[in-house]
Amino acid sequence: MADIQKKAAEPKLHKKSGIKVFDVVNYIVFAIIALIVIIPIWKVIVDSFNAVGVYQFRLWPSEPTFAGYLTIMSTAKLARPFINSVVTTVLGTLVGLIMSTLGGYVLNQYEMPGRNAMSYFLLITMIFSGGMIPEYLVMKQLHLVDSMWILVVKHGMNVYNLVLMKNFFEGIPGSLYEAAKLDGCSPMQIFYKVVLPLSKAALASVGLMFAVTVWNDYSTVQIYITNPTQVNFQYMLRVMIMDGDTPTTAYKVSQNTLYYASIVCAILPFMVAYPFLQQYFVTGVNVGAVKE
Repeated sequence: MADIQKKAAEPKLHKKSGIKVFDVVNYIVFAIIALIVIIPIWKVIVDSFNAVGVYQFRLWPSEPTFAGYLTIMSTAKLARPFINSVVTTVLGTLVGLIMSTLGGYVLNQYEMPGRNAMSYFLLITMIFSGGMIPEYLVMKQLHLVDSMWILVVKHGMNVYNLVLMKNFFEGIPGSLYEAAKLDGCSPMQIFYKVVLPLSKAALASVGLMFAVTVWNDYSTVQIYITNPTQVNFQYMLRVMIMDGDTPTTAYKVSQNTLYYASIVCAILPFMVAYPFLQQYFVTGVNVGAVKE
């Protein structure tokens, strides 16, 4: 009995776990992936500040200059498409969020007549499309051809994002809806007083998806827009790089410097915004993935 008490009183020594081979391999693999992603981006940023166009990789610009960015800001040929991209991205994201949240909320009302039929109708559009020619005719009837507003209208309804919002709304406890109804709230009051405040993560995630889609849309501009004052920044960037149509300004800048500065301007908004929205984006990706 005394031996048992003595052993119980002795401090337990925890076995130290050594470094596992799996962890080491993980660190090496992810470090290599990080370098593969970071090195090209770093080269683009460095070359955008380098007055001399070079093809070698440099850690720092040999002749630092802001001429590339000053050229973009002072050239109407580049500044106008950049403004068009900003305007269409903001409005397209706003319209997309309104349509997705309202549509997801309505489809989440189980007592609504024809709810299932409407859900199937929307899901079918994710599999089958009317085709390019019918879509072009519809846009022409809406007077959206040769207008940058086509980027706002075309991406205003995205069934995938609508389904994400619907799944997120289904995860909100039903007791909150019932409590709001007992307090005398109408369905729309429940929507903007209860549902929206609880959906910040989903709104940020879906909003980021809409913003990236509208900002990077190049094919729509190529098909529907021929007016040079209505094109977006991505399209003008492609014209510059593929056709060699670089603007001439008073600043001394090489073509490569201007190309890289344009690329940085194209990706900079989301490079700045994504770190702040990353946690919401990860939450949004997992929306509807797990059912309790």
